[in-house]
Amino acid sequence: HPDLTPAPHALSRNRTHANSAQTPPDSRRDPPPPPQMQTLTASTSVSSIQRHRPRPAGRSSSVSFTARAVSSVPRAPSGAARAPAPSQFVRGADAKPLIAVPKAPAVERQEKKLNFFQRAAATALDAFEEGFVANVLERPHGLSRTVDPAVQIAGNFAPVGETPPVHALPVTGRIPPFINGVYARNGANPHFDPVAGHHLFDGDGMVHALRIRNGVAETYASRFTETERLQQERALGRPMFPKAIGELHGHSGIARLALFYARAACGLIDPSRGTGVANAGLVYFNGHLLAMSEDDIPYHVRVTDDGDLQTVGRYDFDGQLECPMIAHPKLDPATGELHALSYDVIKKPYLKYFYFAADGTKSADVEIPLDQPTMIHDFAITENYVVVPDHQVVFKLQEMLRGGSPVVLDKEKTSRFGVLPKCAADASEMVWVDVPDCFCFHLWNAWEEEETEEVVVIGSCMTPADSIFNESDECLESVLTEIRLNTRTGESTRRPILALSEQVNLEVGMVNSNLLGRKTRYAYLAVAEPWPKVSGFAKVDLATGELTKFEYGEGRFGGEPCFVPMDPAASRGEDDGYILTFVHDEAAGTSELLVVNAADMRLEATIQLPSRVPYGFHGTFVTGKELESQA
Repeated sequence: HPDLTPAPHALSRNRTHANSAQTPPDSRRDPPPPPQMQTLTASTSVSSIQRHRPRPAGRSSSVSFTARAVSSVPRAPSGAARAPAPSQFVRGADAKPLIAVPKAPAVERQEKKLNFFQRAAATALDAFEEGFVANVLERPHGLSRTVDPAVQIAGNFAPVGETPPVHALPVTGRIPPFINGVYARNGANPHFDPVAGHHLFDGDGMVHALRIRNGVAETYASRFTETERLQQERALGRPMFPKAIGELHGHSGIARLALFYARAACGLIDPSRGTGVANAGLVYFNGHLLAMSEDDIPYHVRVTDDGDLQTVGRYDFDGQLECPMIAHPKLDPATGELHALSYDVIKKPYLKYFYFAADGTKSADVEIPLDQPTMIHDFAITENYVVVPDHQVVFKLQEMLRGGSPVVLDKEKTSRFGVLPKCAADASEMVWVDVPDCFCFHLWNAWEEEETEEVVVIGSCMTPADSIFNESDECLESVLTEIRLNTRTGESTRRPILALSEQVNLEVGMVNSNLLGRKTRYAYLAVAEPWPKVSGFAKVDLATGELTKFEYGEGRFGGEPCFVPMDPAASRGEDDGYILTFVHDEAAGTSELLVVNAADMRLEATIQLPSRVPYGFHGTFVTGKELESQA
């Protein structure tokens, strides 16, 4: 889902790196505000020194089970849906005006009406869940940190309540007037407290949206994406769908799957209406802002005239899409086509490729034969091809029978990339190139080089490959890498883009979207240290390896940097644009949106937000012109 998961790997590195970011004159902070209140403070300084604290020696890698995870929001009465009000600002020492935050109305729970048989079945299944699954299979055993809710949704990974539109946000500095539109960012935000294991990727989707126009921060709002799953659970007053990563492992995972199918058979839930959480990606295509996770089809979310967010519903492209779609489709800036993949963990074909023309018309599926179901979270496009990774992280559901996780690192498998023409009729046109021991959770760009007859892929190679999902004693590393695929000879090469002395974990980010699939010089990526937090972002020269960091300062962390390019007609270069990113001050408990000049990496403006924004996943910028054309 950042799409960074708080697996507990701490990196101990000390570095000093020059940074051209401006330091605002006032970095004072008020004392932490009382619960449910936040203080509006001046922007903190941007530091050029990076410090990393090593993980304390002797810390256990196993955390005992806690029935209810730490939550930053009030809990509803037992058995009721949680609909907390957002936090509010109070006047701080800097005497900035108070922001009036309307209280989020409680979500009315439309209780599901059950017949006698369903009530009896529900009572029996609930008793089986509590008496056997929870008390026998789960609670006597400790949870690994990768699925312990006390770890996965602690601190600013914890959920928040919805925030209705808040208007006229305070701004320090100057917002460039050309930025006109909505910055929207997705993330996982569990509506109910977990009852068992929980992984960050398991939370319900929540979109945070900030409207900017004419140099003014007009509105901020955050809303759950009203997935079918969330609506059904809210009607029943409790979580009912299994958590794909946090719960579905070992014998307890088998038992929870059995519970799920039994409840569906009794009509308590209806999985045919959708099981996804829509918490990872966002893309604007053909008049639709789409919230996505790879376990379902997308959801259409509409930005209203007053800056609010409204879930229109599941979006199957007018009946054309009948399978889930991964959360990282690629929008070709030249053709307007949206290219996508779909993978299946149970039945063949395990992988399909398809695309949508600019008018939303879907192509035929291209079934790509794979020997086993494989996690393919992301892929890349060039001007003429799609580039599909087939790596070593695979799904083996039979591992649950042995008490393990179904997400497995297959060390016997050789990682490879497939290069397929965008308009291929079938998979016979795909050329596979082996790239041993390579796992890229995300790919930032790819392009064709005619001189060498190679396809160049830019991605972050992650080791251990399965550490996002499974406990590991190794320190996680995410190395920005150039991978060259020679489709004529079948050979590959790869090199780290940064010098060894400059190596830093780089994850979640983007290139200039106007150049996606074409050769780019720069990438803007999150500095994911200390893992899994993001202490800043970096501008990387992909040709020279030059690294320029923008750091948020001590105790301040953020997420994915979103590059907003200048209009191509007026652009003075590839890096002519601005970076938008949410930042949270953990000591003050406040959140901001930073606007940074992408060319010189200097802070232009800070927008103070009315409520806490948890660390999340991916975002996009929807222009004012696109907003006017919303469906």
